[in-house]
Amino acid sequence: MVTYSTIIRKFDQQGEKTGWTYIEVPIDLAEKLNPGNKKSFRVKGKLDEYKITGVALIPMGGGKFILPLNAAMRKGTHKKKGAMIKVQMEVDKALLRASPEFLACLDDEPKAKVFFEKLSTAHRNYYIKWLSGVKTEAAVTKRIVQAINALSKELDFVGMYHSLKEAREKNKF
Repeated sequence: MVTYSTIIRKFDQQGEKTGWTYIEVPIDLAEKLNPGNKKSFRVKGKLDEYKITGVALIPMGGGKFILPLNAAMRKGTHKKKGAMIKVQMEVDKALLRASPEFLACLDDEPKAKVFFEKLSTAHRNYYIKWLSGVKTEAAVTKRIVQAINALSKELDFVGMYHSLKEAREKNKF
């Protein structure tokens, strides 16, 4: 387990990460967590007193990683850009499991299922986390439909995300 304090940051212009709120994980601490690793990996622990599990550290080059802070994390910590936050984390070795509803829909769409199974574990996990990020039945159903449609078009998670973003911007008045 590593423990440190850091400042919450936000990307202004950073490609697909533009607008993301995040914390940095220094090289020495990333090396303590997962020695020799340069790829994304999952961690668990606490941000102040807010518990986190199964969240991905994203490599930024040179051995440095970031931990994106989603809306639930920001709300749970009651903190935003510029605030100091205490971080406690360790590698999370638990596997993410897709919901039975999503798996059933994949069974009904063989092309989507084949593509999903070809994706790297990280990209399958992005889909699984995104699908579990909503609570209402209507929202879950909507996301499953969006995921199945994207996978049928052989879009990885980033491709699906950009496709959905473009569609939303196109439909703005």
